[in-house]
Amino acid sequence: MSIMPYEELQNFNEGLVFMQQQNALRRYTENADEREHFARELEKKSPLEIDTPQRTAVRKSLIDPRDGLAIERILGNNDLLPISYLEAGLKASKPVCRIEVRDSIGRVLGHGTGFLVSPSLLLTNNHVLEDENAARFSLAQFNYEVDLNLMQRQSKSFRFEPERFFITDTKLDFTLVAVEEDSADGAKLSEFGFLPLLAESGKALIGEYVSIIQHPSGAPKAVAIRENQITDIVGDYIHYSTDTMPGSSGSPVYNDEWITIALHHSGVPDPKDSTKYIANEGIRISSIMKFVTLQSASLSEEKKALLSELLHGSLKVTEKSGHYPEGMPVEELKLEWYQNTTGYNPLFLGTDYPVPLPILRADLKQDIAPLKAGGHVLNYTHFSVVMSKSRCLAYYTAVNIDGKQLVEIDRNKDKWYFDPRIDRKYQYGPELYADNALDRGHLVRRRDPVWGESAKEANEDTFHFTNCSPQHSNLNQKTWLELEDYILKNADQFNLKVTVFTGPVFRSDDMFYREKYKIPAEFWKIAVMVKADGNLSATAYLQTQKNLIKDLEFAYGKYKTYQVHVSQIEALTGLDFGDLRKHDPLERIESTTGHVIEAPQDITF
Repeated sequence: MSIMPYEELQNFNEGLVFMQQQNALRRYTENADEREHFARELEKKSPLEIDTPQRTAVRKSLIDPRDGLAIERILGNNDLLPISYLEAGLKASKPVCRIEVRDSIGRVLGHGTGFLVSPSLLLTNNHVLEDENAARFSLAQFNYEVDLNLMQRQSKSFRFEPERFFITDTKLDFTLVAVEEDSADGAKLSEFGFLPLLAESGKALIGEYVSIIQHPSGAPKAVAIRENQITDIVGDYIHYSTDTMPGSSGSPVYNDEWITIALHHSGVPDPKDSTKYIANEGIRISSIMKFVTLQSASLSEEKKALLSELLHGSLKVTEKSGHYPEGMPVEELKLEWYQNTTGYNPLFLGTDYPVPLPILRADLKQDIAPLKAGGHVLNYTHFSVVMSKSRCLAYYTAVNIDGKQLVEIDRNKDKWYFDPRIDRKYQYGPELYADNALDRGHLVRRRDPVWGESAKEANEDTFHFTNCSPQHSNLNQKTWLELEDYILKNADQFNLKVTVFTGPVFRSDDMFYREKYKIPAEFWKIAVMVKADGNLSATAYLQTQKNLIKDLEFAYGKYKTYQVHVSQIEALTGLDFGDLRKHDPLERIESTTGHVIEAPQDITF
C-alpha cells in the first residue's frame, strides 16, 4: 500500500473535517423551521411532551426508579442531582481516550477522541481514523488527564489492531476498530471498562440537557456537564450546543444516566464567521448500531464474535465475572430457605373442589426443567412453578390467593434471586433485561401469595427469576392486573379464595433477541373460584403484546386482553387442565373465540 506524503496526509485530513462541517451546516440549515418550532414548544411544554411518544417511552424506561428527581430534571423543574452522579460520570469517563493520529514513521498528524464500547472495540470518527492504515499507525491513549493536584497522570498507550476488526462509514462518520488487549508496558485494556451502546431510539429527548467527555485540542480529558440542550434530530444526526473544540471529534455524548446517546463528530460552522460555531452535531448511537448490525452477516466468524461483544456480549462478560448491571441486585438463597415450602395446594378451594396442577402434553414433557434433587415442580410459599428447559421461562405458575388474609408488605427493592434447586442454565437472568425496554414481569403477582403467617417469605419468593418473564415496559398492565382484584372481590364463598394459573405462550415465531433469547408475545391466565351458588367457575384470559415487540426500537402499539375458552389456552400451551374446561362459562354460553376485556366488568363468570 502506498503511503501518502506527510503534507498531503495533513491536507487530506483537513479536507475530511471541512467536508463534515459543511454537511453538518447543510443539515442544520435545512431543519431551521422544525428547530424553531421545537424552541417555541419548549417555552410552553417539557421535552416529555414535545418529543414522539415512542421516544418518550424509551427515555422513561431508562430512568432508575430510585432517582426521584429524574423526571423533574427532564421537565426542567429541578436541576438537583444525587452526589453519586459525579461518581457515575467519573466511571463513564474511564473508557474515553485521546487518539494520537500518526503517519507510518511516527509523526503526529493530529488528535481526536474515542471510547471503548466493548472489551475489545473502540468507537471514533471516520475522519479521525479514515482507513485501516491510519488506525495501524495511531495510538489510543487512556488516562490522559490531570489528578486532584492538576498534575498529569501517567497515561497508557494501546495500539489499534485493524486487521482483527475494522468497520467504517463516511456518511455516518464513524470507525469501529479493535484495540490490543495489553499495552507495551503491560497495562490491561480491561482496566478502563467500556460504555455499552443501546440500540433503542429515545435515549435523550429534544430539549433535554446533555454532557460530553472529550479531549479538546488534544488536551487532557475534560467534561462539559449538562449546560446545553438538544435542539433537534435530523435523520441519523442530533444537534446540540455543548461546548467542544477541535480534537473533540469522536467523543461520547451522554444523557443524565451517563448513557451514550451520540458520537460527536462536527461543529456547525457559522456561515457569517468561519472561526465560530453555532451548534454541534453528533451521530445517533441507534443509527450506528443499526449499521453495524447489518454488517454482521458478511463478517468472518472471528469478527462476528468481536461484534457480538458490542451487540450483546458485554452482558455475557459481566455475567461471567459475577457482576450485573447497576440497579439489578442479584442473589441466591440457601437451600434451607426452601425446606418447608409446600407450594401450591390443589385442595385450597375445599376438598369438594380439587384443582390439580395441569399436565403437559406428552411431546413437551422432555422439555421440563428437572430439579437437581428430582421432580420438576418448584414449590414456593403459596405457589408453584414448572420451568421449560429450552425457553428458560416458566411453562406455568399456580398460586393460591386468600383474600381475607392478605398482608401489605413493601417491595424488596427489586432484589432478584436465582433458584439453586435447578440448573442456572434453565433460568434467564438479569442479562436479558439490561439496557432495553423489557420489564421483569411477575407471573405470580407479587401481592397474591402474600397472606397469612408466611406472608414475608411469600413476598420474597415472588422475586425469583423462575417467576419472571420479559414484557415490554410499555405494556399497559392496568386491565391485566385488575382482573384478579375483580375476581377476588366476586369470590364470595370460602373466605374469598381464588386459584390462579399464569404463563407465557411459547410460539415458534416468537422474537429472537440478542441471538439467545426468545421473547413471548402473549400471556395467559386462568382463574378458578367457587361461586355463590356453590359451582366452580374457571375463566381464561389471553393478553397479546405482539404489536409491541416486533422491533424493540419501534416497539409501541395497543395491546388487548381477551376472555377466551379454557380449551383455547390448552391448545395454545400444550397444557391439560382436566375438568376445568367443564366449568368455563364460555363453553356453555357462546361458541365464539372470546371477547375483549376493556374493564373487569366485561368478564363472564
